[in-house]
Amino acid sequence: MELQQLRYVLAVAEERNFTRAAERCHIVQSAMSHQIKALEREIGVQLFARTSRRVELTAAGAAFLPAAQASIDAADRAIADAAAATGELRGTLTIGVIPTVTAVDIPAALGRFRRAHPAVRIRLRSGGSDEFITAISAGTMDVAVLGLPDSTPPRGVASHELARERLVAVVSTQHRLAERRCLRLDELAEETFVDFPAGTPGRAPSDLAFDAAGIPRDIAFEAMSTDLILDLVRNDLAVALLSPGVVPANDTLRTITLTGGPTRIEHLAWSSFNPSPAATAFLGLIHTAEPSA
Repeated sequence: MELQQLRYVLAVAEERNFTRAAERCHIVQSAMSHQIKALEREIGVQLFARTSRRVELTAAGAAFLPAAQASIDAADRAIADAAAATGELRGTLTIGVIPTVTAVDIPAALGRFRRAHPAVRIRLRSGGSDEFITAISAGTMDVAVLGLPDSTPPRGVASHELARERLVAVVSTQHRLAERRCLRLDELAEETFVDFPAGTPGRAPSDLAFDAAGIPRDIAFEAMSTDLILDLVRNDLAVALLSPGVVPANDTLRTITLTGGPTRIEHLAWSSFNPSPAATAFLGLIHTAEPSA
């Protein structure tokens, strides 16, 4: 069994297509198919069920995948550690970013990191804070920016508070409250809302604030994309509670300060258990840039 064969298996599992997986690995499809079949003969199980149009993991393939990924990660880490000993950073840096990050200019930070460490491969993932915390704890993610209510600090990971802010009400310019500069939560009791999905950290600050005030609210729309949330507000279909930093300054939306509104905290999170040299370098870059962010 060779590491390259494991990489081919992971590529096919992610792409669900031998042609795309071969292109991704810079190899001809016939050679990739041959290598995977050779691996299947060696271990005595079929990893993929495939036809000319469809590719899926078998039960054995699904069971094989986590250890295969761990083996590749361990090999990459060994290479990165060896390179770091010579002064050059290599390996992979996996970063998770929530849709509403405002405390860190991620593209600028990645640009600085890439210029300083061009041999490090950067993987950027979008998603929610809960899944990022799980991934960091499992060792499949290096660093993440989280957004959580002030009553729910990150658990099971190392973290640093980047910023805390009050959410604002976001309405369309056509909304009856568009000319208001400040609102109380109870003045939104009769409004229709769009928010992040129930149970997600992005939704939690607003739910907690309304529950604490004993005010019910009608959440007619749920979305993970801030762009979609803002489009629904722009079309006067709903009101949203968002970080002011994610609301563009234009003539279609208005932000209104909320008295007693929800508080949201952004955290930088990472694993304190043997972080990779690339992760340590990125954390240092963020901490260095933070005062001017």
